[in-house]
Amino acid sequence: MQSWSQAGMSRDQRPLHFRIFLCFGRKFHFREVRPPHDVQQLFEQYSENGTMTVDHLRRFLVDYQMEKDATREDASSILHSLRHHIMYKKELNLDHFFRYLLSDHNPPVAPSLRVHHDMNAPLAHYYMYTGHNSYLTGNQLSSDSSFEPIVKALKKGVRVIELDLWPNSRGDKVKVCHGGTLTSPVDLNKCLHATKEHAFAASKFPVVITFEDHLTPRLQAKVAKMVTKTFQSTLHRPDPDQPAEFPSPESLKGKILISTKPPKEYLESQTNIEEEDNTVQSKEHSDNEEYDQDEEEKNAIPEYKHLIAIHAGKPKGRLVNCLRIDMNKVGRLSLSEQELEEISRTHGQDIVRFTQRNLLRIYPKGTRVDSSNYNPLLGWMHGAQMVAFNMQGYGKYLWIMQGMFRGNGWCGYVKKPDFLLDPDHIFDPSKQLRVKKTLKVMVYLGEGWHLDFKRTHFDQFSPPDFFVRVGIAGVPADTVMTSTKAIEDDWTPVWDEEFKFPLTVPELAILRIEVLEYDTTGHHDFGGQTCLPVSELREGIRAVPLHGRKGDRYRSVKLLMRFKFLEPSSELEYDS
Repeated sequence: MQSWSQAGMSRDQRPLHFRIFLCFGRKFHFREVRPPHDVQQLFEQYSENGTMTVDHLRRFLVDYQMEKDATREDASSILHSLRHHIMYKKELNLDHFFRYLLSDHNPPVAPSLRVHHDMNAPLAHYYMYTGHNSYLTGNQLSSDSSFEPIVKALKKGVRVIELDLWPNSRGDKVKVCHGGTLTSPVDLNKCLHATKEHAFAASKFPVVITFEDHLTPRLQAKVAKMVTKTFQSTLHRPDPDQPAEFPSPESLKGKILISTKPPKEYLESQTNIEEEDNTVQSKEHSDNEEYDQDEEEKNAIPEYKHLIAIHAGKPKGRLVNCLRIDMNKVGRLSLSEQELEEISRTHGQDIVRFTQRNLLRIYPKGTRVDSSNYNPLLGWMHGAQMVAFNMQGYGKYLWIMQGMFRGNGWCGYVKKPDFLLDPDHIFDPSKQLRVKKTLKVMVYLGEGWHLDFKRTHFDQFSPPDFFVRVGIAGVPADTVMTSTKAIEDDWTPVWDEEFKFPLTVPELAILRIEVLEYDTTGHHDFGGQTCLPVSELREGIRAVPLHGRKGDRYRSVKLLMRFKFLEPSSELEYDS
């Protein structure tokens, strides 16, 4: 290659070369959210000369928000909550009114409801917030066992805790673990004390501990002493005879109940296990049980049996045999999700009849080693009180479960609908029903992501493209999901889209709301979710706070939505 001098060119004649760097700055414009057109119209309707007084606001609450019992004091308290915006004025302008609608003082479920169901019926008349393998921190095969997941569950309102009891390798102590897996054990005493300390942190209504018992009578005696010593007066000790009807949640406030198989059934089931299992552990159990004539073990059975407040059992033979009803006693039956699917195809009404007096617990199938969950609606529509879930993960079914128990003041007990409790007219879950009412949902806008997420969380180079998925989790005829359009490059998206959901069983319907950030690959980023019991939704325009994957509420992210219920006749009038 020739140099410039070799080419006979002077320095001034040489061509000039430049390297150009183009720098693109990321622009994350934040647009202040403005009142939608509907809100502006409402303000004009319920104000005078651009101001809304206490009396105007009360009329809005009563007429439009359907808060029929709203008082002037309620309206005044709303103005007081906005005192930092309106200073000492006793009236609202449009921006103040809009700010109220988007505030925590305007939730979709009334905070004043708290516990409002009749809590004096038998336990069998309630859905109960139920955990599965409550001691596991992760998957079902190799995660650690700990008392900490029990504490977390109780603080979130879970009322039924499950503990799997196994003898240690020497057969002289009790450990809690998932048997036949690589999960590490945790000491039973730690689980019991954690339960005692946190049982009533979120709710005063009773806690049920279900024992999955794989113990010898000698170890059952140890468990009886540990339970009695730990819980003392909080332990509910039933009458010696199995009850003909369960007590009510109200009568059991502040009490802890034990539910497991009676010792006799344990011995029978253990014998079956020994005949089928040739492992070393089975041999150890067999050897231990040769001592059942020992005087201590004879005494162990009554000690342990007297702890049991809810007797569990599963008759031998066909599944349908489990649904036979004994009018002289009540108990608890456990079925896997697969067994429920199978038996519900042909004996749906028998299940409903059984659950009017007895407790039915549904648990995840064994292949859910990742601690995933299943659709709880199949159990609920058949009256199953204890739909047991793995609480350590997340996903849409756990969100639906959380939505159900947001009802009745988050107390962990939700009364079953009357149609599941009528002994003279047994509900048929397979029957096609007429639409009882229609829920109209308007999705106006969203805000708060710019406060709770980093600016580059959703996209490195532009604001997010949010869209909303909204629908119903309920009986099969009611279950549906729909979506808004995606709004491009906007931290405060405005959708202004309306949806209608016909409901045949609104009592069991859960409103599902999920925000996603659109991605062309189809792998949309998560932007928040919530599930709400339709039976407790307040009509009108509401601020709907969103939660993260694990159910924890975001500080700022919320949607502005409107809810309206239409009866079949009014729906026809509306459509015309």
